Amino acid sequence: MFPEYRDLISKLKTSNAHFSRIFDEHNQLDEKIKHHEKHYNSDTTPELKILKSKKLHLKEEIYTMLKKQ
Repeated sequence: MFPEYRDLISKLKTSNAHFSRIFDEHNQLDEKIKHHEKHYNSDTTPELKILKSKKLHLKEEIYTMLKKQ
């Protein structure tokens, strides 16, 4: 995610607790989504839609924080 910000992401993960938390939460949601898609063979379940929505919201927040730096 955002390879052009790799160095800044590393810096913020160690210096900004909120950024670190939402970055980790985004990655956890990504794993849950992959697991759900693999085991349920569906990308349209209500649970999956909620997970994807949360993940997108976090990604937008992460991007906003990166752009402000």
